[in-house]
Amino acid sequence: MKILMLTPYLPYPPASGGQIRTLNLLKYLRAKNEITLIALYKNDSEKKYLPYLKPYCKEVYLCKRPEKAWQPENIFRSIFSVNPFLIVRNYSSQATSTLKELITKEKFDVIHAETFYIMPHILETDTPILLVEQTIEFKVYQHYVNSLPFFIRPLFSMDIIKLKYWERYYWRKAFLVGAVSESDRMTITGLEPSIKPVIIPNGAGEEMIVDKLEAKKLNYPVLLFVGNFFWLQNTEAARYLIDKIYPLLAKAIPSIQLVIAGQNARDKLKISDRDHIKILDIDPNNSELVKKVYAESTLFVAPIFGPGGTRLKILAAMSSGLPIVTTQTGIEGLDISNNKHVLIANTPQEFVTQIKKILSNKETYEKIRKNAFELVKEKYNWKKIAAELEIAYQRIKKA
Repeated sequence: MKILMLTPYLPYPPASGGQIRTLNLLKYLRAKNEITLIALYKNDSEKKYLPYLKPYCKEVYLCKRPEKAWQPENIFRSIFSVNPFLIVRNYSSQATSTLKELITKEKFDVIHAETFYIMPHILETDTPILLVEQTIEFKVYQHYVNSLPFFIRPLFSMDIIKLKYWERYYWRKAFLVGAVSESDRMTITGLEPSIKPVIIPNGAGEEMIVDKLEAKKLNYPVLLFVGNFFWLQNTEAARYLIDKIYPLLAKAIPSIQLVIAGQNARDKLKISDRDHIKILDIDPNNSELVKKVYAESTLFVAPIFGPGGTRLKILAAMSSGLPIVTTQTGIEGLDISNNKHVLIANTPQEFVTQIKKILSNKETYEKIRKNAFELVKEKYNWKKIAAELEIAYQRIKKA
């Protein structure tokens, strides 16, 4: 099939959840499909990554969008237009003209849009659109606004209203909507009962799946949290772990160490190394270092409370053989059971209790990580997910 795919980011390097998702889907879709990719970028330095994408696509078109989100022009256009800030800061006139030219001279079976806020680039067309929502954006934005001082929040209330309106509008405009989880699917159907989304879940990168589960020493444990710290949910989780969980945990297990790793960790967290706590910046291109950090850790701890799709970091930990202690929100949208694939905690004391529980019982430790490892290989592999996406393409083509 001939697919025209649009993404609001360059799908390389695999630094964010969206980039990881798109890159892995492209790897498997190329076998049976001819893909033309239109990807937005912010800085000219990103053009150096183009060679990494060409093997998976017939053509790749890079289109410039505003480099800095909070520049005065974006803020002004958002305040004095019907569009929310998320659409304004991700809009590229170059992408609109490129897309218009492509669909005029070439016939595609499907236009695949990753995220609703790429949709304004698509002008009137007879080509059916598959819109895949990686998360419910207005819920994520509402969480961000709630984190601001209360006297600032009213300034953003209108933008949330606009965001929700246009997100729902583009769901209706698409021929078919995809969601990454059952909970997101239910949110969409709850707001728009006529829409019946298909689920195209997230997966674990093959580079993270270990050959076998290596033995771990539990008497000198290393806790790990990994994230892209451009995202509020990740900075919140890291600070919660450092400020609320670790002080209690250090009293209970004096030998325990904590590693916080990821893109922009030091800059965004404003925290330096301290006794038994290490902050590690990781270049997303350095997959060997990423794997090394997971391999040298004992337990993955993710106190995530903000909404947002499904967590690729949870799947990465499962595939690397690390057992996980996380919140109910952390496993939202994943077919994961408490006490079978992970341990759930929702308060600092609960985290301490669950961490002590799994580190003090070798049998529980092995059971949890083995169950999680088998689940991720069976259900959350990108080859299977790409096949599910191709079924959605075929459904659109036959309609």
